[in-house]
Amino acid sequence: MMRKKRRSSVGKGEGATTTTKAKKSRKAKEPAPEETNESVFGVFLREAGVTLKQGGTSNEIAVDQVVFQKRIQKQLQKSPRYPGIVQEFTAGLESHIEDAERFRNCLLPCVPRLSDGDSSNGSSFQESLLRMLLGIEMLQTVIINTLLEKLPEFMCDGTGEGGLSIPHTIINQFKWLDRVVDSKGLAAKLMELVSVAPVEVQRDIISSLPEILDDSQHNDVARELNSLLQENTQLTVPILDALSSLNLSSSLLKEVRGAVMVTLAAVQLEDLPVVVKFILHSVSASDAYEVVCSLRKKLELEQCVLPAVLQASQSSSKSKSRSASAPSAGSSQDSVTLTLDGIKSAVRFQKIISEAWLKAIESVDKEEDQKVVDLLVLFILHSTNANQSRRGAERVLKGKVRTGLIQEALLQRTFRDYAQVMRGYFPSILALAQGLLRSPDPCVAPFGGHMYRHSFTAFDSYCQQEVVGSLVTHVCSGVGGEVDAALELLCGLVTEKPSEMSLYAVFVKGILDYMDSLTPQQIRRLFHLLSSLAFGQQQQGSHIQDDMHIVIRKQLSSTVPKYKRIGIIGAVRIVGSMGAVGRKGKESQNGSLPQETLRQVTALLELVKSSSESSPEAAALYYDELANLVLSSSLDPQVQQTIGKSVIDDFQVDFVVDLGPEISGSFPFPPRVMYDLEVQGSIVINLLPLLAKDLQTKGEQQSQTTKAHKRVSPLCLSPFFRLLRLCEHKLHQGDLDEIDGLLGCPLILTDMDALEKFESLSKADREFFCSLLFHAINWFREIINAFCEQKETEMKMKVMTRLQNITYLQSLLERALAETPGYVPPVANFDGESPDGVTLGSAAPVNKAKKDGTGKKRKAPGKNSSESSSQLEETNEAEKTQQEQPEKEKEIRQGVSLVSYRQFFRELDVEVLDVLQCGLLSRSLLDSELHTKVREEVLLGPAELVFLLEDMHRKLEFSLTAAPAKRPPFFKGRTDKSVGFSHLQQRSSEDIASYCVRLLPALCSHLENCHNYFQTLLSENNGVVDGPATDVQEHHLMSSGYQLLLQVLNTTFSWSGFSQPGRRSLLKKALGVLAERLKEESGDLTLGQLVKHGLEYLVNFRSTMPSLSSALCLSQLLSTVSEKGGNPAAYREETASLAKRFLRQDWVTASGVKERGNKFNEALHTLLRIYLEHVDDVLKAVEEISGVGIPELINASKDESSASWPTLNRQTFLVFYKVLMAELEKAIRKIPAGTVSDNTEAQSEKLLTWTLAVKNLHVLVDLVKVFDSRPVLNVCLKYGRLFLESFLKLGMPLLDNSFKRHMEDVHNLLKTFQLSTRQLHHMCGHSKFHQDTSLTNHVPALKKSLELFVYRVKAMLSLNNCQEAFQIGNLKKRNLKGEEILSQQSQESEEDEEEEEEEEEEERRSPLPQDQSEDEALRTDSEGSKMVNREEDVDQDDVTDDSD
Repeated sequence: MMRKKRRSSVGKGEGATTTTKAKKSRKAKEPAPEETNESVFGVFLREAGVTLKQGGTSNEIAVDQVVFQKRIQKQLQKSPRYPGIVQEFTAGLESHIEDAERFRNCLLPCVPRLSDGDSSNGSSFQESLLRMLLGIEMLQTVIINTLLEKLPEFMCDGTGEGGLSIPHTIINQFKWLDRVVDSKGLAAKLMELVSVAPVEVQRDIISSLPEILDDSQHNDVARELNSLLQENTQLTVPILDALSSLNLSSSLLKEVRGAVMVTLAAVQLEDLPVVVKFILHSVSASDAYEVVCSLRKKLELEQCVLPAVLQASQSSSKSKSRSASAPSAGSSQDSVTLTLDGIKSAVRFQKIISEAWLKAIESVDKEEDQKVVDLLVLFILHSTNANQSRRGAERVLKGKVRTGLIQEALLQRTFRDYAQVMRGYFPSILALAQGLLRSPDPCVAPFGGHMYRHSFTAFDSYCQQEVVGSLVTHVCSGVGGEVDAALELLCGLVTEKPSEMSLYAVFVKGILDYMDSLTPQQIRRLFHLLSSLAFGQQQQGSHIQDDMHIVIRKQLSSTVPKYKRIGIIGAVRIVGSMGAVGRKGKESQNGSLPQETLRQVTALLELVKSSSESSPEAAALYYDELANLVLSSSLDPQVQQTIGKSVIDDFQVDFVVDLGPEISGSFPFPPRVMYDLEVQGSIVINLLPLLAKDLQTKGEQQSQTTKAHKRVSPLCLSPFFRLLRLCEHKLHQGDLDEIDGLLGCPLILTDMDALEKFESLSKADREFFCSLLFHAINWFREIINAFCEQKETEMKMKVMTRLQNITYLQSLLERALAETPGYVPPVANFDGESPDGVTLGSAAPVNKAKKDGTGKKRKAPGKNSSESSSQLEETNEAEKTQQEQPEKEKEIRQGVSLVSYRQFFRELDVEVLDVLQCGLLSRSLLDSELHTKVREEVLLGPAELVFLLEDMHRKLEFSLTAAPAKRPPFFKGRTDKSVGFSHLQQRSSEDIASYCVRLLPALCSHLENCHNYFQTLLSENNGVVDGPATDVQEHHLMSSGYQLLLQVLNTTFSWSGFSQPGRRSLLKKALGVLAERLKEESGDLTLGQLVKHGLEYLVNFRSTMPSLSSALCLSQLLSTVSEKGGNPAAYREETASLAKRFLRQDWVTASGVKERGNKFNEALHTLLRIYLEHVDDVLKAVEEISGVGIPELINASKDESSASWPTLNRQTFLVFYKVLMAELEKAIRKIPAGTVSDNTEAQSEKLLTWTLAVKNLHVLVDLVKVFDSRPVLNVCLKYGRLFLESFLKLGMPLLDNSFKRHMEDVHNLLKTFQLSTRQLHHMCGHSKFHQDTSLTNHVPALKKSLELFVYRVKAMLSLNNCQEAFQIGNLKKRNLKGEEILSQQSQESEEDEEEEEEEEEEERRSPLPQDQSEDEALRTDSEGSKMVNREEDVDQDDVTDDSD
């Protein structure tokens, strides 16, 4: 009944509202007592200025909403029925909104009603009726309850007409109210509603909470939302949005963040950006690192993308599933993009977050723990504009790549799965790749290359263009390593993506304008790249073919040798690309080369040949380049035939003659056939006549300006033979039977007796003789290159004999060069600059001190190591007499070292080193076994061993060194380091390292043979090095070989490539070789165990070290190998004890003289440093040498050494002194600074360390009174200042904190230190008195530190309330002996400098007033204001005698 009555009353209410105009004149304060509830509501509204409308028309308002609210409040308060009228009013409201249409009207904004065209009555926008009523406090709570009760009626309706959602509109009414009367109640009701509402309504309510609630309710609501978050992941986004906007306490925020972090793994992918954004925007400075670490750990981006990719790959057979998977992949990429955008905005606007990310990524120390997100965040950090995060990202990425934690596999995964995401960060990726590729670190640069390669593969054409442009810029930079890496990358891209790269062929062609700064090897690589693009199989870059031909023809026709060289290299590379096997063409049949292409190739070869005929250097380069092409490329058989068909005939015509009884013609020296190894040889190499004819032709060409014709020059002999044997090798699959006669074939040379009367010869004849020797040696080197891999014993014997010929001829050449100053040898490597301007002979140092292994004369080379014909024996006998005769004059005439002439010898191939696998022949073996065994076995002599090892060491130094120079020097040196390594450059360092590992067993055998030789020698001589059984010459050769073997092993194990991924097995194999010399099986050992056994093996050689430099090599090798096991600290003691053993050993040469000189001092310096760097307690070691060794030296006679340290004598004192001072200063920098939190025990320990350090300094500084030479003073001033600076920085804070507890110790420490500072002060006076600039440079900075020390001690006493214990006096200028230096104004008693004296507080105060003392302290020498940087310190390294 009640319901019906209310509905009828609603009808009346409607009637009442329709007649509002008729009743407008009635006043509100006179309500008729018979009015119903509804009419109270309607009347009050009408009186206040609101007209209720029916249907779809909005309610109208005639006044401003604030006026309306005031009128309603006034009507209600002034009503006689107040407060009951309020209930009547709200009842009227309730009945009015029973109707859904009218309820909707009340929720929508009111429309302003204009009266008489006046628009000033209402503003343009008005709130809804319900919202205006909610602004009236007395009605608010009731209306809120009414609305919240109404809300469930519309929960399931969805969006109505016009897109209006009633629940959403109801909730909007509560937002931004000026005041909420019952905030707590409202919060409770809203949360209650959330628990029952559908998801859409829940989202609306939760999202609106921050705009509805009072601040006081935020924490309570946040707790409820937090618990809701864990129950319902569908509400993650609105809850986190709401939480972000609530004002929460830090503890609650932490709790909420922890809960969110827990749910992170289960969050929907599309919600992930919001979650990450919330986590990052809710951090504070104190917990940023912790939060970011946790987020990084839980953020598994790999799982976001992988399923979609897998789904796409698995559903390739079903179009339906394929179409379904595509959008999911796209949407997951979008979500990842949004997540990264969230991280980007966080790091951009909050510095603490960017720092935390860098720290979090940096703290990961395992390769498997590095994630894709790390790389993406580094790209993000680099892309922000902040310099700090950009530099930080570069630094962290470089560090991670260098240590192998971020590897190419991770980069590949990132590009594979997130190419779309990473495209947005392409500028940063490009910039990082540029920086990495420019790095001089060989571990870092390849990663930059991978970034370029993946960018090219994964991104669009714009990015590809940028990548190619950037790589071209690298190539044009002219920096060696950078150019090589960029060219390598471009070649790789051409191989992998020929069609894409062809679009950018024009960019690459631009490099041709910058060829002046490229090395020959880089020019080869460039032309290989361009010819692959232009003439490759698919010929996508055919549009640059004509340009290439034009450039090549232009270069070949040039008269400038440099450009002709470039033309020859380029033309041969084009031949390689055009004539490659498997090229497709329109006319090709059965896969053979099209006739037109073959014609072009033949024409190009003819063109190059004709262009280079007139110049022997150009012809030789052509032969060399063609040989390289034959060796490295797989050419079409027709092209191979074209090259090889005339080679044998031409070679025979040009260089080989029949062996006749006499040689006709007039020559500077009488010709003689020499070095014949054939029993019945019929041919001979026509060397001397050719050389004579060539010189004559050259002279004629210079005097006449006629056009040059083809010249047969001995320069072409070796290159032509190289081409010949490689063609034969290719044609007969490695069989050289056709040309094996050339191995034993003799040469036309001259009697070597000419060397005895060399001084009497003319300059031209002397130079002719030297050139003859150079050509002969180069011929033999090329012969060894050709036949070193032959397996027959007879061939091996001949190769060994040729090696002996080389070492013998080199010894002659050294003597000849010493008599021929200013001579420039014939060129042997034709791809570099011609060295015409270099006057090597005069510049080469005469080798007085060093008796070079290769320069020594040997008895009968070849006689004992091959079965010889009678002719050979005669030759050998002749050579023997030649050797023995000048032996007496050996001391008078020493040869020059051939080191500076290295570029004039032909390069030995790496395969020649296979000869090292032969055994070692020494005289002791020969004598004991007579000649029986030697005839069966091919054995190396010591001189040949040294020759091969020197070559191997040079090759390894070139290929396996740590890092190239960062930038080329401003002034280029005379010679390029790569000269003479053309063939080696074409092999990767990994190839060379693998080859070395293969040779390791042979090297170890030689090492053991050397060890046994010296052990036998010592036992024969009863432990004396220079006994009667010692053959000085052989001892020297074996010693050189021993040292070279250790150097070769050290260079091999030092190769940085071992630390790169995938090379671990090679390192294990190498260490396994060492370990197997002791143990039979090493296959199942770990890396650490292999290192342990390897070191045990190497330590065994310590007892037979022939010289200090060999001992140093062994110590360095031990140190290198110990670092490979991952725990070098375990072997520190072993390395230190070995170095100490060598330092305490007396080093004597084979002739009985003590080792001395600059090289000895350098080796001693390095060995002493190794000892002090590896010893456990540096300070005790320094104390032992300075406290025991040096006093022994002082008390010994002038030429004697210290008894306990025999390497310490007056000549080596400076070396010891410098290393001791430097290591002492380095050691104190590692003492941790004292802190307030240190306990008594820690303080005592640090004080004890400082006391010992200060005591050592005092002993060392005091030594300048005895050894007062300038270099010693220089070292003392430099390192004394550095010690003082470290003491002020690290030692004084410790004294501040421990003064009260350890007063006596602190006092004694300062007292000892004061003795040193006073002596340093005297040294400053001495330097200024003698006006020695190398010493006075140190004075200003040292004075500054001494003065700082005074004030710092005073500050420490003040801190501990002992100011009265400090007294200061004037210190007079004295010399090193402590005698006063009288200045010109001494009568005016103007004291110059001051120093401090500290006492404890028990001592009496100074009679001087305190303020006066400070004034005195402030007066310092005018020089004290000057600053001298540490780097500017003059460092005297010259060694002088420091006797009393």
